[in-house]
Amino acid sequence: MAITLLSSPLQGFTDFRFRNAFHHYFGGIDTFYAPYIRLNGKLKIKNSYQLDLQPENNTTLEVIPQVMTNDPDEFLFVVKYVQSLGYKELNWNLGCPYPMVTKSGMGSGMICNPTKIDDVLKKAHNESDITVSMKMRMGYEHAGEILDTFPTLDKYPLKNVAIHARIGKQLYKGPVDLESFERCITSTKHKLYYNGDITSVASFKKMEARFPSIDHFMIGRGLIADPFLPSMIKNNTTEYPKNRWEIFSEFHDTIYQQYDEYLSGPTPIKMKMLGFWEFFSQSFSNPQKTYKAIKKAGNPVKYKQAVAAILNNESKL
Repeated sequence: MAITLLSSPLQGFTDFRFRNAFHHYFGGIDTFYAPYIRLNGKLKIKNSYQLDLQPENNTTLEVIPQVMTNDPDEFLFVVKYVQSLGYKELNWNLGCPYPMVTKSGMGSGMICNPTKIDDVLKKAHNESDITVSMKMRMGYEHAGEILDTFPTLDKYPLKNVAIHARIGKQLYKGPVDLESFERCITSTKHKLYYNGDITSVASFKKMEARFPSIDHFMIGRGLIADPFLPSMIKNNTTEYPKNRWEIFSEFHDTIYQQYDEYLSGPTPIKMKMLGFWEFFSQSFSNPQKTYKAIKKAGNPVKYKQAVAAILNNESKL
């Protein structure tokens, strides 16, 4: 069975600059989900969202826009916006676990409310021809919440339901709940995608063996921590390319340059790259030491020196 790999969106990380560079240097991802559009009660699309979805910024890869809302009118407004750019599908985020989202009854905080979910899907399907797909957790408080949504979801021609096999309250802590995910497979007519803790070729193979009917897998944090992972999964290998650190260096320099041009001043670019290195460092030989060296670099010159030293050290190992 052919496997499809999808990039799960991470707010603040997987924008068009990252996606394009990732696709160019590493490959392996079939479809990228753009980080969510959130309107906050105003029917206006922020400039950063517009920039991220502009067709000219996404010419070499397949991108699906995503929305975060609990309001039928907001959902329809975003539908019309993404359709005006030529997109045929909108993904609805019912997965975000962060309290500032869930307390507003959005993201995974909405899974416990099938009636509200129905209101949004009804309007979307009655008043537009957009293809809707879902990104969900198994609930916020407990993993049974998603089961109560399936009778509602099954009323609509959804493209798929991608499920992160945790509850919202966990954030990213603790293990994924594979038994509850398995229950989902037999509880809905919809095609399910698996998401959660695919951080190595071995962990992917474990999920693939556990769920033989699943052929779409989403990778989120694991893809940033080890950008080679998707292509290694596709090529069924645990061997890195011989020029691994040279490729990573070119990728890093590309995104650094683009974010540096976009962000003004040394502090924003440092914070942006520090965020990436929280993930990048995990696939280095000494993650703690690597991250500490990056954090210590107080200005762009010292930062570039630190990166060069880290990569030089890794290439000698």
